[in-house]
Amino acid sequence: MARIPVPSGDLFGAPPATPAPSAARGGASKKPRPLADRLRPATLGDVTGQDHLLGPDGTLTRMLARGSLASLILWGPPGVGKTTIARLIAEQADLLFAQISAVFSGVADLKRVFEEAARHGRTGQDTLLFVDEIHRFNRAQQDAFLPVVEEGIVTLIGATTENPSFALNGALLSRCQVLVLKRLDDAALEKLLARAEIEIARALPLDAEGRASLRAMSDGDGRYLLNMVEQLFSLPESTAPLDAAGLSDLLSKRAALYDKDREEHYNLISALHKSLRGSDPDAALYWFSRMLVGGEDPRYIARRLLRFAAEDIGMADPQALVQTLTAWETYERLGSPEGELALAQAVVYLGTAPKSNAVYAAFGAAQKAAKETGSLMPPAHIRNAPTKLMRELGYGEGYAYDHGEEDAFSGQNYFPEGMPRARFYSPSDRGLERDIGKRLDHWARLRAEREDQT
Repeated sequence: MARIPVPSGDLFGAPPATPAPSAARGGASKKPRPLADRLRPATLGDVTGQDHLLGPDGTLTRMLARGSLASLILWGPPGVGKTTIARLIAEQADLLFAQISAVFSGVADLKRVFEEAARHGRTGQDTLLFVDEIHRFNRAQQDAFLPVVEEGIVTLIGATTENPSFALNGALLSRCQVLVLKRLDDAALEKLLARAEIEIARALPLDAEGRASLRAMSDGDGRYLLNMVEQLFSLPESTAPLDAAGLSDLLSKRAALYDKDREEHYNLISALHKSLRGSDPDAALYWFSRMLVGGEDPRYIARRLLRFAAEDIGMADPQALVQTLTAWETYERLGSPEGELALAQAVVYLGTAPKSNAVYAAFGAAQKAAKETGSLMPPAHIRNAPTKLMRELGYGEGYAYDHGEEDAFSGQNYFPEGMPRARFYSPSDRGLERDIGKRLDHWARLRAEREDQT
């Protein structure tokens, strides 16, 4: 079976068997198939991570058991099995399988596949047409599907990573059932790792920490996970198990941290930064002056001062950012040497301000959690629901408008589904953060009271 666009050959057929070895110059050779292809599920029961569709009570399972397969839109992130599911549906439903990609196909290709489907239909063989990235077709091209779907010439399965409510015509959407595929969770990803180890007949060179890090790096994408696994299996079998740091070194390359020819430059800016952090405005003024005398660009210093205001003062004195940015703008208007006085004033302000890195630490913790949890969806009650489909999926249901609640505080959960509530920001007891801490404690008590009432 060939896929569109192809100049000649039948577009239809059952899902292909393992490709035959290709002829190469100098004799026959067999190029190793990618691991993701070798582990492609052979039955719908082998598909991992989509039990809500393919489990014993799954939507697709019931649909196929009834023999009432509808045209479908498979909506989900990359690497979760949309193409594989479409192929296996065709096999189980005894349908000819045709595939096109909206990236490479146009109206002529659509016309050709529709004509072929009609020809096969006259012989009693129905067709399943899989359209990859169907959202990339424009509205006129999408309209071309309407009569063939309506007349049953093809059973359409479209795959998309975009919200169908926005990416597809309403007329086409009304003729299809939307099935939402989930990103692969940790258990599903671990199943793929186990299958890969069985296929290769050796264990991955990872310790428990490295194995968990590999799953997190895949961000729910099974294909990407197996591509990384293939890199790991290319290592010698004698390779010692890698931890998370070793895995990161193998799969990514770090950029250079500094230019060795300008070590003094970094020594001086470090001295300025640490003097400010240590609340010593006199030492900070000295290092500031040393840098100016050495010919440093005042704009570079201003940039670092602005970073310090956010990193080491933060919410203890939010005016630190304002004062530093104003000093930088003053320098831009006055130039040297007059404008350098404004930067000196910023140095003194930062050196004497209350210090807190609570926002900096909170941001780092939140980034770590974001990398570990990947693409978890927001809870349904805080998702916008501008379309009928989104409302049917429960978007926006149960949302409490805080301004309409007692104390203007609902206490609802705003973290992703499947993620416990986390505390990233812990204000210090210095400066304005002392009052912020009291406010957060008050809201925490209210939240606990609301939870006890539900």
